[in-house]
Amino acid sequence: MDRAHFSTESYAHDQRGPAWQARLLDARLHFRSPAPEQPLHGTLLSHRTPAGIEVSVIAATPQVVSARAGGERGYLLIMLLDGQAELTGSVIDEPLATGEIACIPAMESVDFVARTPFRIVTLHIRHALIAPRLASAPLAGTCKLPPSVGGLFGSLLRTIADQLDAMAEPDAQALEPVEGVLLELLASALVAAKPHATSGLSSSRSAMFARICHRVQARLAEPDLSLSAIASDEHISDRYLRKLFEDSGHSFSTYLRNSRLERCHADLANPVYDQLSVSDICYRWGFNDPSYFSQAFRERFGVSPKAYREQSVKARTLPARARISRGHPDFPSATLQRGAGLMADTVRTAHRSATEGHDGNAAHANLPHAAGQHHYLRATRESVHWGYLSHDLPPVLTVDSGDTVTIETLTQHATDDWERMVQGDPGAESVFHWTATQKNVDRRGAGPMDASVYGRGAGEGFGVHICTGPIAVKDAMPGDVLEVRILDLQPRPSANPAYAGKAFGAHASAWWGFHYQDMLTAPREREVVTVFEIDCERNDGVARALYSFRWTPQRDPFGVVHTTIDYPGVPVDHTKITKNHRALKDVEIPLRPHFGVLAVAPAQDGLIDSIPPSSYAGNLDNWRVTRGASVFLKVAVPNALLSIGDPHASQGDAELGGTAIECSLTGKIQLILHKKAAIPANAPFADLTYPLVETAQEWIVHGFSSPNHLAELGQKAQSQIYLKSTLDSALRDAFYKARRFLMQVNGLTEDEANAILSVGVDFGVTQVVNGNWGVHAIIRKCLFPS
Repeated sequence: MDRAHFSTESYAHDQRGPAWQARLLDARLHFRSPAPEQPLHGTLLSHRTPAGIEVSVIAATPQVVSARAGGERGYLLIMLLDGQAELTGSVIDEPLATGEIACIPAMESVDFVARTPFRIVTLHIRHALIAPRLASAPLAGTCKLPPSVGGLFGSLLRTIADQLDAMAEPDAQALEPVEGVLLELLASALVAAKPHATSGLSSSRSAMFARICHRVQARLAEPDLSLSAIASDEHISDRYLRKLFEDSGHSFSTYLRNSRLERCHADLANPVYDQLSVSDICYRWGFNDPSYFSQAFRERFGVSPKAYREQSVKARTLPARARISRGHPDFPSATLQRGAGLMADTVRTAHRSATEGHDGNAAHANLPHAAGQHHYLRATRESVHWGYLSHDLPPVLTVDSGDTVTIETLTQHATDDWERMVQGDPGAESVFHWTATQKNVDRRGAGPMDASVYGRGAGEGFGVHICTGPIAVKDAMPGDVLEVRILDLQPRPSANPAYAGKAFGAHASAWWGFHYQDMLTAPREREVVTVFEIDCERNDGVARALYSFRWTPQRDPFGVVHTTIDYPGVPVDHTKITKNHRALKDVEIPLRPHFGVLAVAPAQDGLIDSIPPSSYAGNLDNWRVTRGASVFLKVAVPNALLSIGDPHASQGDAELGGTAIECSLTGKIQLILHKKAAIPANAPFADLTYPLVETAQEWIVHGFSSPNHLAELGQKAQSQIYLKSTLDSALRDAFYKARRFLMQVNGLTEDEANAILSVGVDFGVTQVVNGNWGVHAIIRKCLFPS
């Protein structure tokens, strides 16, 4: 297979180990054991080049695997991209640092012990491919490649791993242009590693053979190059030189022909030589007969020189990716340390109140649970965190399972119209207060506090959502499931007497929207904000546009100018904009009130950007998370630490333009803790690795481009996820999870599940604007009347 993608998300909990073990064999790895108390998760992307070089990119939770190149005199290379690991074996027992490459020869076995979630790239190269380039005896034991060659080799392997991750469609020829480079680098690295002598060549003869091979490589272009000419240069007999090559495992003529073919192979793929004909390249490397060259090339590489060149030209035309401007860029760790007072502005004080809110009329009559105490959690500067998630945040409220909470949530877009959405509202004013001398909620995002990346402001807007919480649930432990029942949702009315009885929200068609590079009219790169009104007294269930405006550069109270919508909560100066009061005239948008962000705290350390959703839910942006729905979340840290925010009045599937109608909401929720030991094996949420939503008629399974990006993409996950997301990968993940759901919960066979997925399940695009793109599968309960 030229390219294959595997994820443990396809399998039920008890099947993941065997499935993972079977698939790791593709990468010449043997799964031994996961880390204790660690749920197994892993993805593997494998690719085989036309010449037979096997490349795999693996991301997984901590575990132990055995690595072995196999019995075909090949080499297995392992490069650690992210994480902490060590190698143990008969000839090696030492850590493998990020960026280091281990080389394991045939028949050698080494244990790769990962102490943390890790990401590696592996390369298997058959001896027949590398032998013509080896200028010494084969490597005798496992070693780490020396930095002199390993650094360059490592950069190439990391680039290959990134290219495979970003590849939307299988492309058998994608790595063909770099096959020769990989082989040359490995050969140089093996020589630099100073391998042990073998019975064929002594140390002194090995050194002489290396020198001779380099001499041959330097004279490949000479058409009349012969064994006698090299022997004469080295002042040795023809017979001695012939014996030297035979003892090394190949003849002089074979070594010379294969070396010339490899150089021609590389030049045909190199755009620098596009102006040269195939015959020119043939002559350039010492071949006298183009017909003989073409035949030898086909025998060696399985394709004619002309066809190979055509394939190479197609393979190198890859689109450039856009500049990163959402999520953490890859700035040095020192920069992170300058913002090390991460939690200084996040200290919370518990805020509890027994004040009753309105009950609403969407109780879960079909999901009984004893009602507990009721709490009211207001949104104030003391009870919110802006743009990030973290398990280090102290809870602002602690509840028991079964308790209900009325929770206020604020939209970060309220400052698009301060007069309507902030003025006169004590809670909103306490959160949004920002003058030249005082900013009540300083950190906005997971970036550095000193704004040393882009200079936007504290936190850099690497995460934008105002989240109320976290809420601690007593007795919740990792492995349990937290059910969040949404009993009611209501728009937050304006506190300005001039707009009594009305609520307001804003939509931004912004630079991160899917549409942004495909505008029809000038200016082609523009951001447009539309402000909507909701009549709470009429309660007619629709939103109507009041006006729209194009974003113009806005200066925040600290003096920073924002030419785009790049930092949350910047007050819009209405004297600097032109309002279009005819926008969406006579159009009514049906309300779909929902929480865009609903997250338990991730297990990963540090501050987590609130924008990309993941296994802990987060920024789902699914309008079906509304009154009457339940959201099931796998608990990752003690007390669960639930945060809720990003309230929306309405949104369409895909959220194509960048945002929904962002509108502050007040909701009533009930929190139900399902202890791991008490969950039935066939319960829909028994084997949960993703956010699961239940409504009265449906189960909704969520897939993402990366099912667990923080674990899969390593230390740079919060930047890489914005570059790697595709709808293909999100759909594949949703398919894996939905198939697993049908087989495990409904007892279907794989064939039955595949049939149902095609004829009875609706797959929809959840969003394409949150970094980690989403696709959901809607499984209707009526499919299973029993």
